[in-house]
Amino acid sequence: MRKRIFEIIEKSSGNDKLSSYYDLFMIIVIFTSLLPLAFKREYAAFYYLDKFAMVIFIADYFLRWFTADYKFEDSSVLSFIRYPFSLMAIVDLVSILPSLSVISRGFKVLRVLRMIRALRVLRIFKGLRYSNNFMIISNVIRKSKKSLMAVVTLAAGYILISALVIFNVEPDSFATFFDAVYWATVSLTTVGYGDIYPVSVFGRVITMASSILGIAIVALPAGIITAGYMTEIQSENGDKANPEEGR
Repeated sequence: MRKRIFEIIEKSSGNDKLSSYYDLFMIIVIFTSLLPLAFKREYAAFYYLDKFAMVIFIADYFLRWFTADYKFEDSSVLSFIRYPFSLMAIVDLVSILPSLSVISRGFKVLRVLRMIRALRVLRIFKGLRYSNNFMIISNVIRKSKKSLMAVVTLAAGYILISALVIFNVEPDSFATFFDAVYWATVSLTTVGYGDIYPVSVFGRVITMASSILGIAIVALPAGIITAGYMTEIQSENGDKANPEEGR
C-alpha cells in the first residue's frame, strides 16, 4: 500500500492516470492558494481557501515523509530522518508555515505579517516538482554546474575589476565602492538604469567597454543551458523511442 501511495504522489511518468490526476490536482491547489496575493483586501473566501490548501499541503508532506524509504531507495530508518532535510521537503514545509501563523491581527509590527504573507509565494516552488520541464532544466544545471560556476566566477571577477577601475577614475561620481559595484553589475547586464553614471570621457569609454564585454559574459550561461537542454531533450526522446535499448 505504501508503495502505491509513493507511485501516486511522485511525479507522473504519463502511464499512471491516478498519478497524473494527483499532479494536476496539486498544481491547481498550489496556484489557487496564491490567488489571495493578487488582492490587497482580504476576503472570507480567501481565508477558507488558504486553510483548505494548508490541509492538502500537510497531507502531501506527511505522505511523502511516510514513503521516504521508496524515494531514497533505502529501507532503513535513515530515509525518514533524511527526508525533512531534503530540498523539496524544506520547500514544502516553508509553503505550509505561513498558513499556520497565529500572530494576532492587531499586532503592531505589520511588516512581520506582510513578510509571512509574502512567504506564501514560495508555494510556487512546490509546484515545480510536478513539472517535467523543470526536472530537465534541473538535470541540465546539475550536469553543467562546473561550466556555470566558471562563468559566475568570470562575471564576479569582471564586476570587481570594473568597479575598482571606475571608482578610482571617477571618485566624485561614486560615493562608495558599493556604488561602483552596483554600476559595474548594471553595466555588465546592459540594463543601464541611469541613476549612477560616469561623466568624464575616460569613464564613459570604460562604460562602453564594460557593456560590450558584458553582452558576451551574460550570453554564456544562456548558451550553456540551451545546449544542455537540447541534449537532455534528445536523450529523453531517444529513451522513449528505444525503451528496450538498455535491457
